[in-house]
Amino acid sequence: MMPVTYAVTLAHDADFTGWRSAARRLDANHVQPGCVQWRCEGDPQPDFLLPAARPYQELPTGNAARTVPGAFVSLAQKLICHSADDRFTLAYRLFRRLREEPQLLSDAGDDDMHRAHLMAKAVSRDAHKMKAFVRFREVTPDQGADDRPHFVAWFEPDHHIVDATAPFFMRRFAGQSWSILTPERCAHWDGETLSFTPGVPRSQAPDGDPAEDLWRTYFASTFNPARLMVKAMTAEMPKKYWKNLPEAQLIDPLIADAQKRHQAMQDTAPRAPARSTRVRRDHEAGSRAADAPIRSLDDLAAAGRSCTRCPLHCGATQAVPGAGPGDAPLMLVGEQPGDHEDIAGKPFVGPAGDVLNDVLRETGILRDRAFVTNAVKHFKFELRGRRRLHRSPDAGEVAHCQWWLAKELELVRPRVVVALGVTAARALTGQTVTLNAMRGAVHDMADGTQLVVTNHPSALLRQRNAEAARQLRGNMLADLTTARRCLEAAG
Repeated sequence: MMPVTYAVTLAHDADFTGWRSAARRLDANHVQPGCVQWRCEGDPQPDFLLPAARPYQELPTGNAARTVPGAFVSLAQKLICHSADDRFTLAYRLFRRLREEPQLLSDAGDDDMHRAHLMAKAVSRDAHKMKAFVRFREVTPDQGADDRPHFVAWFEPDHHIVDATAPFFMRRFAGQSWSILTPERCAHWDGETLSFTPGVPRSQAPDGDPAEDLWRTYFASTFNPARLMVKAMTAEMPKKYWKNLPEAQLIDPLIADAQKRHQAMQDTAPRAPARSTRVRRDHEAGSRAADAPIRSLDDLAAAGRSCTRCPLHCGATQAVPGAGPGDAPLMLVGEQPGDHEDIAGKPFVGPAGDVLNDVLRETGILRDRAFVTNAVKHFKFELRGRRRLHRSPDAGEVAHCQWWLAKELELVRPRVVVALGVTAARALTGQTVTLNAMRGAVHDMADGTQLVVTNHPSALLRQRNAEAARQLRGNMLADLTTARRCLEAAG
């Protein structure tokens, strides 16, 4: 006796909701995968040689609820989006097998699971390409329609991914009205409702708009020949997508010209940012002789602008002297100026300065009553394109700048000094010390000044672990509180 065959007709090619509802009822009635014919609305009628199938709705509903791992639901959602004709059968077969094989999903050697993972990976990759290579073009709204601009894109996916991927564009362009047209299914968003319609031919999509010239100009200007890797590019952006990308017509000429442009970039010496060069030139023009008598902090700052004791002056915009009252009871010493400080000519005005200001406020220390400086007065950096990336000064560079730091200590005569980081601690003590060994105690300098050592504020900015960053901030709060108490005790 031939087993009864049941027919399931789904609303569209990626109708996961319909498949799940049918699969639950079929499974509750123990219908085997080979006894189910799956098709979608609009598909050709089944081969007349196949046994006549009864609608699956004739099966009793029964208790169709069944718990399956969430990983299977995610896998099945992707399988249903694949273009393989037997995708519904494969998904249902796995669903049935999970009854007797609860560890099936972790069985890497199973043929069905191996194929299912390959299909899911192909669907994920196709969705990724859709997100990357959809290009919207503005079209004129229909007569009498909303006068908001409407944008239309054409895409040719390999799998049935439009329903699954359209919500990404809905979230990304929530305030726009748009349509994504494909040969099999189209997605539309009017600012309120996401809807789907059958596919259309390529002729219904626009060919271009005036903004594409601007996009091509931008694309060409950001192309970096030094980073060109043709094989990697074509692997991530296969040529089959090029016909629908407005910038694709530029790719071959840019590749052909890349070697010549790369060589030209290598032959051109690096240049400092224009703003940095301009500020440095202005300061050089007004700098004073280095051997002028130094009787005040202003004299020291003027002399520092002409300092050439180490090579750091060659690349930096200017020397960055300390700032604050000349009789400040508290001196804060950092490592060296950063990019912001190098341009502004003032210490701790960048992101690290913001961290320092917050911690000072929390500990009750007024920054405008403290003298703030650095152990090294010039910015040491590595040039990457037009970016200047911080590099720590070496022992020789710190030693060259010790004279300037000693002069600031002599002129200000603070009662308490806080070393922000190990470079500052070494410059102030003249010894090779570690942060952990110096933190948590008050040290006496040679002239009797009290020294407190803590983290540099930039350590908090570099720390990616939130808990570690909180610990570093707690260290700074404790150490600066110690410095404040030392000031209070000193009167």
